[in-house]
Amino acid sequence: MVEQELATRCAHGDNEARRELYEQYSSRILSLCRRYASGPAEAEDLMQDAFVKIFRVIGRFRWNGPGSLYSWMSRVALNLAFDSAKRRRRLTRQLLDVEEVGEVIPEEPGYEEAALIPPEVLMSMIEALPEGYRTVFRLYCIDGLSHRDIAHLLGIKEKSSSANLSRARALLIADIRQYQKDHAEGNDAVKWTRK
Repeated sequence: MVEQELATRCAHGDNEARRELYEQYSSRILSLCRRYASGPAEAEDLMQDAFVKIFRVIGRFRWNGPGSLYSWMSRVALNLAFDSAKRRRRLTRQLLDVEEVGEVIPEEPGYEEAALIPPEVLMSMIEALPEGYRTVFRLYCIDGLSHRDIAHLLGIKEKSSSANLSRARALLIADIRQYQKDHAEGNDAVKWTRK
C-alpha cells in the first residue's frame, strides 16, 4: 500500500491499514524515540503514545510526496518526546541561554581526519555530550531540523539552539583532537573517554 492510500485508510478507521502502518514504521519511530528518551522503557512508551496520537490525528496529514508520511509521523513522535522532556524539565535546565556562550569555536577537523575515527567512538563522543547539547546536535545534524523548528520543539530561542549546537561542536572537536593526539602517540589500545 502506498503512503497516501495508507494514510487515507487509517484516517477512515481501517484497522488493517493501521496494522500495516504500525508494522511498516514502528521500528523507525522507536529508533527515533530512543535517541531522545531517558531509557529503553521510556522509548517504548513514547513510541506507543506516538502511534496512539498518529491514529487519532492522521486525518490532518497532507501528502507532499514520497517520505512525507514518515516525516509527519516523526514530528508527532518528536513533539511527544520533547513534551515529556519538558515535563521532567531536564532539557530546559541544561540548555544554554545564548548569553552564556562566549568562547570561540575551534576549527573543525576535515573529513579525512574525522573518517579515521571509528564510528562507535564517534557515537560515544556524541553520547557523552551534556544532554541539552546532545539533543540539539542530534536534532540539527542527524534529524535535519532547522534552528527554528528546534526552538519551537524545545521552547527556547533560535539563537539558543544555535549556541547549544556551537557548544556541542566545540566539545566534539576537542574530543576528536584528543583522540587523535592519544592515537598519534601510539595509545591505540586506550579507550576514548572525555577528559
